[in-house]
Formats: sequence, C-alpha cells, structure tokens
Amino acid sequence: MISAADVTFAYDGTPVLAGVGLEARSGVVGLIGPNGSGKTTLLRILYAALAPRGGSVLVDDRPVASVPHRELPLRIAVVAQEAPPELPVTVADMVLLGRAPHRSALQAYTAEDHRIAAAALRRVGMRDLADRNVATLSGGEKQRTLIARALAQQAHHLLLDEPTNHLDIHYQHEVLHLVRSLDVTTVVVLHDLNLAARYCDHLVLLDQGTVASAGPTAEVLTPEVLEPVYRVSVRTLHDEDCVQLVFRPRAPATATLQEDGQR
Repeated sequence: MISAADVTFAYDGTPVLAGVGLEARSGVVGLIGPNGSGKTTLLRILYAALAPRGGSVLVDDRPVASVPHRELPLRIAVVAQEAPPELPVTVADMVLLGRAPHRSALQAYTAEDHRIAAAALRRVGMRDLADRNVATLSGGEKQRTLIARALAQQAHHLLLDEPTNHLDIHYQHEVLHLVRSLDVTTVVVLHDLNLAARYCDHLVLLDQGTVASAGPTAEVLTPEVLEPVYRVSVRTLHDEDCVQLVFRPRAPATATLQEDGQR
C-alpha cells in the first residue's frame, strides 16, 4: 500500500499542494486534473524524489523517507516523464537495468535476470527491437522500453507519469491494459479521462493543489464533479463496461451576454 496524508508542497514559496491525501491499496489509482494541478509533484513525493513540506507518505506502512535508498527500488518502480539520457545502449541492456536493484554493485546479471528482462520486452511488444540502440527509437518505442524496464524491476508498487505520452491509440490501450493486468499496486498520472475511465479502479482529482474529488472511477467521472474543475460541458455515455465522456466547450461569457441582449 502507498498512502499520503495532508501533504503540502511549494516551489520557491509558491504553494503547489495543500493538504492532499491519497490511498492506493490495490488495483490502479489514477491521478487526474488540469495542467498545473499538482499531479506530477504528488507522484514525485510518493517515490521520494521530492520531500513534502508537511504531511506524511507511507509505503507498506513505513515512512517512504525512512526506506533505505537501496531498498526503495525493490518496493517502487517508476516510469517518469523525463526522457532517459541518450546513452549508447541497446533496448535489451536498458531493460536489464531494471534488475540492478536485485544485484550488488559488482554482481553480474544472471540467466534469470536476462529471462525476466526478455519477458518484460515481450509484454510491451518490443522483443523484436531488443538489439536496437535506444537513441534510434521513436518516442513511443522509448516509452515502452521504460515501461519494460519497470516491469523487469518486479517491485511491489508501480508509479507512472503519463505513460501514454507519444503512443498511438493502439499502444495507449495496450500499455494500460498491461498495467491493469499486473499484480501490483499502481498509481498513474493521466490526462485522458476516457483512458482513466476504462483502466482505473479509483481516481483522485486534483484542482489547484487540492483534492476536488476522490473515490471509485464512476463516482468521480460525473458532469457535476468535472465541469467546475475543467470548465467544459461534460456528457456521459455508458459503454458496456465503463463510462465514456464527451466534452464540449462552454459558450464564452460575451456570447451569452450578446444572446441575452437580442432577446
């Protein structure tokens, strides 16, 4: 389990998060909200890349800041937005780095490590590109390589920041279907609310650094909840297995005034 309680954070004195809480016990928890609402900042606090000004973050009932540096990757695997450095390494070697937390600094990778890395590449559809240089990959191929590295890590929890960036619609669904099938607690930042509707069990909706709504996906993705936050009109369609959303811009205030004047 990963949990956060009353988390606050600021960049150079500018508040970003104020009293935010989250609990991820199982399944897929989605972090959603407009740009600048604090989603990525909260995710980085969850894996101790940032230290909160106030509040607490626990991983498996332990303060995340107290987990030894060597142990943390065994508990939390991360797929961040930042692109990896353009190192002259193959896809296979990049994914094999996910096994590093399971080895001491001088210990060689084992046949089992190579088997696990190869299996991770197959799961993201990259096995045929194992010998390619990472620098020659497309954006989507690099993203799938990073997800494969996280899978090879075999951590208890998986945190992903916009994992569908640079992916076409086929791989967006394939990657999130894969994430949902994993037997790990997952927290994922998503902008696409329809992807969140289909693949997340619970959602935390952030708005200007606070939690506007949290709960089961179907309870958060309603017009009453979303329209004040996103400032668009929302209509819900009920697919066979989830809600899907249709958005329409609200009429500008000036247009409304003109219409009133013509009546």
